[in-house]
Amino acid sequence: MATTDRHTPPSVPTASLATLALAHALSAAARGFAVIPLSRTKLPALPSPHRNDPPTTPRCHGECGLPGHGVHDATVDPHRIRALFAAAPRATGYGIACGLPPHHLIGVDLDTKAGTNSSAALRELALRHLFTIPDTVVVATPSGGRHLWLSGPQHVVVPNSAGRLAPGIDIRGAGGYLVGPGSRTERGVYATVPGTAHLAPAPCPPELLRLLTPPPRPQHADPGRAGQHGLGLVQFVLGAQEGQRNTRLFWAACRAYESNLGATLTEALVDAAVRTGLTEREARSTIASAARLTSGS
Repeated sequence: MATTDRHTPPSVPTASLATLALAHALSAAARGFAVIPLSRTKLPALPSPHRNDPPTTPRCHGECGLPGHGVHDATVDPHRIRALFAAAPRATGYGIACGLPPHHLIGVDLDTKAGTNSSAALRELALRHLFTIPDTVVVATPSGGRHLWLSGPQHVVVPNSAGRLAPGIDIRGAGGYLVGPGSRTERGVYATVPGTAHLAPAPCPPELLRLLTPPPRPQHADPGRAGQHGLGLVQFVLGAQEGQRNTRLFWAACRAYESNLGATLTEALVDAAVRTGLTEREARSTIASAARLTSGS
């Protein structure tokens, strides 16, 4: 993965950008990273074949055999990668799936949101919990942020999270993806930081891994007891993509309270929402809003 420039030449045709993105994706796949094509918005470039299905339709993770399942399409097979990019001729980048063998990639996204210093927050965490970030792949984002690539143990599932570790620090784990270096987006180009492109993702420090995999909360409610309807609502929340999380959670919580399952499903819905990237505070606030709306107060 070569270091790339930070700006997109305005004269480069879309077809050339797609070819360049495919080349970067194939290079990453050759190193064992499963990839998918991305659009300029950093979202998967292929539309879902189930986008017109009713909301209660069980979530498909690619079992139908069609492309368009986001990170579930991720592959290291060069023939499949070429087929995915052929179906997405306007792709300008690629995503690297996290949590998959052989690297079991964990992405530490140091964002540059207003009022936060995510790099300082990570240093403070490291001092407090006695770990150091090893030399590893670092990708610079167009907004001035950084993606740190770490590898996790084979049997440990690291969930996605946003701001849970510290303000401005997002984690990409199982079911998530990182924008690959060389990808061109609306904001610019993702580029490997010089001196890190040749590295493999370093093992995640055990002390940091413990912070990323908190013990499961006590199970106050079993969504299975609410029957298939309850399970369907939880799965609906788990299927949320970026930009859909609050909307899906609110819809599911409204349906739960309308069915007198609100109290039973609250903890399961919160868990599902946190796994999609919402904070626990955001999830509980959204569910509380649904409860107020359905109660008429």
